[in-house]
This record gives sequence, C-alpha cells and structure tokens, in this order.
Amino acid sequence: MENKELKTSLRTIAIGFLVLVALLICYGALRANWRKDKEDPTPKYIFLFIGDGMGNSHVCAAESYLSWKAGKLGGEQLGFTKFPQLAMASTYSADHQVTCSSASATAFSSGHKTNNNFIGATPDSAATRPFTMDLHERGYKVGIMSSVPINHATPAAFYAHQTNRWGYYPITEQLPASGYEFFAGPGFAEWRGRDGEQRPSGEFLAENGYTIAWGEEEFRANMDKEHLIFCQESNRDRSANEYTIDYDESWTSLADMLRLGLEYLGEEKPFVIMCEGGEIDWCAHENSVYPMVQAIIRFDDAIRVAYEFYEKHPDETLIVVTADHETGGLAIGYNFDWQFSVQDWDKVESRWIADGCTDKMSHEERMAFQNECGFGWTTNEHTGAPVPVYAVGKGAERFHGRIDNTDIPHLILGI
Repeated sequence: MENKELKTSLRTIAIGFLVLVALLICYGALRANWRKDKEDPTPKYIFLFIGDGMGNSHVCAAESYLSWKAGKLGGEQLGFTKFPQLAMASTYSADHQVTCSSASATAFSSGHKTNNNFIGATPDSAATRPFTMDLHERGYKVGIMSSVPINHATPAAFYAHQTNRWGYYPITEQLPASGYEFFAGPGFAEWRGRDGEQRPSGEFLAENGYTIAWGEEEFRANMDKEHLIFCQESNRDRSANEYTIDYDESWTSLADMLRLGLEYLGEEKPFVIMCEGGEIDWCAHENSVYPMVQAIIRFDDAIRVAYEFYEKHPDETLIVVTADHETGGLAIGYNFDWQFSVQDWDKVESRWIADGCTDKMSHEERMAFQNECGFGWTTNEHTGAPVPVYAVGKGAERFHGRIDNTDIPHLILGI
C-alpha cells in the first residue's frame, strides 16, 4: 500500500515538474517576443534605392533582355525582384496627377506631398524635414549618392529646400548645412552657377568642411576626413553633364561608388544610404529602350552590393528599392493587327553596337525602329502610374499592398 502511494506521489511530482517546465518555456517565449516588440523598429543599416523613372514595364523590359541573353523567353530576374516583399506606391504630387522627380523625392524623403518643381519644401514654401536628418541626429551616418549630379532633384530632396528644382547652384549651397558624412556622384550641375560667373562650387563646399575627392585615388587619400564628397575625376572643376544617355565607361560605377561609401562609413555606427540610378529616367525620356535596360542592370549591380552587406547583417539591415515615378509609358508589345508582337532584342542590340554604342537616330526614327522590335512608348515625359516597391531585411514585412510614396519614410523607420 505504501509503495502504491509512493508511486502516485512520484507521478504527481513528475507531472507537476513537466507542467512547470512547460510554463517556463512558454514564459521565455512570451518574454522573447515582448523584448522583440520593444526593440527599436528602425534598422541599424538602411539602404534606400531609387530607380528614377523605373516603372513596372521598365523592370520587365530589363528581365526580358536578360532572358534573351540566357536563350530563354522569360524567367530571368534582376536581383531586387527576388526580394520577399512587394508593394505598389502611388506617386501623385500636391498639384499634379503626374509628379516630377523633386515632388516625389520630397514625398519619400519627408512624408509630405508638395508641388511639382518644389524640392524639400511644402506647397506653402515651408522647409520639410527628411527622415535622414532625424536619423543623423540619432547618431546615424548618412550617405547620399547618385549616378547623376549630386544637386539633381532626388539626392537634393534629402538636404535642400527650394521652390525651384532647377536652381542647382543654390541647391549646392545648402548641402553643407546637412552635416551628412558622405556624398557621391558624377559631380555638380552648374559648377559656377547658371551664368558661369559664380564662385566654383568646390570653394564654398571646402570652406564649410567638405573635401571633394576627384576619383578613387583622391578618395583613398582623404578617407580620414569628417565630410567627404566623391566625384568622377573627368568632371574636375567643371559642371557635370546632364540628361545624356551615353554612359561613360571610364567612370566609377554606381556599384563601386556604393562600395567606397560602405568602406568610408564603416559598420561601427548605424547608417542610412540613399542611392539613385538616375540615368534610367534620362533614357526613358529619350524613349530609348536599350540604354535604359543597361542603366537598370547597372542599378541592380549596386543593389547586389547592398545585398552582400545584408547577408552579413540580416537581422540589422533593411533594403528598399523603388522609383520616384514612371517615365515614358513603356509597353512591351506594339501591334495593332491583332497579332502578338515579338521583342527583337537581337535587332535592338545589334543596332546599338553598329551605331557605336550611342543613339544616332532621330526621335521619329527611334520610335519607328523600336515599334518594329516590339516596344512602344506613349510619352517622352512622366506618367501617373504607380511604381513597385521591393524590400528585404529588418522591417521589410511593413512593405506590402497598396501604399503612397509618403508612407515610405514611416515604413522604413517603423513608425
């Protein structure tokens, strides 16, 4: 009898012990989730990539080209289209259904709609505050880089406040007030002002604590500087070219500029980087599909550099890829006789190479040629189409469904 009671007692103790263990495990899991919820929702490392003018069809055209190069009809992907999160963002400005770059960049830098041609300013001319500035005050290092001039609309929306986006020289004058650590691009438009009679931009940038490194050699010699601007060596002491679709192969690529930026900023402190593929838009304005696709591939190369960084810091890094607007109304398919058109990439590429890797056709000739090759354009300006938003990393799950471009800074910060 005593043995039976002892066995019962031991069984009760064992069951109680197992219940206690289960409760402790549940408590630990709940506590871990609570701690996770209490963590700062803002990633330590943030990359925001802007493909200027890059709509859905532009991405599809690039993947169509890559598939053709692989001997397939489809299936090849750019690196960023493999990201797990996808959203669609509306892009209208405060005064137009079809936005310009400055108004859209103001929206996703500050979360505020503004009028077309305004940059870093509300419709009533009050200065907006980019989220990069908030992060800078929290101890984040900031890098702003572009494949087009540093004082163009998209990069400028992160540091300047103007009611005229075309005032490149006044925009440059506002750069030092940001205090951001790193800038990179071909150089500056209107280096000596619109009339060419102003002080060289480099003089007042230097007076305000910024060192310009013309090319990689000077960059490496000045990596100890507190504020550094990387510019292409070929643009030394002159205005950077605008709206050209001919890519200079001698330039440091956007991917390599990003590598330099990462090397300069380091990993010890948190950082936020805005990186723009600007010539995608310029090619689309010219309705020239081949150089546009090459620009997107170069843009994707830069994103792959960020993804390599993400793979080393997956729990601390967020990468967001989007566009400011769609340019050109690109269509993959051009036919009016009830027949499916064929995208003749062989003909497109062969013509580009035969012309010396530049576009020698008039706009009328180019349109007719591309129509024959299965591509159509509806305009040489922007359109009001929504643009894709791709995301991977910490906080990426916040990017889904239909959003507005003003949501982007809030989703990045997790507020």
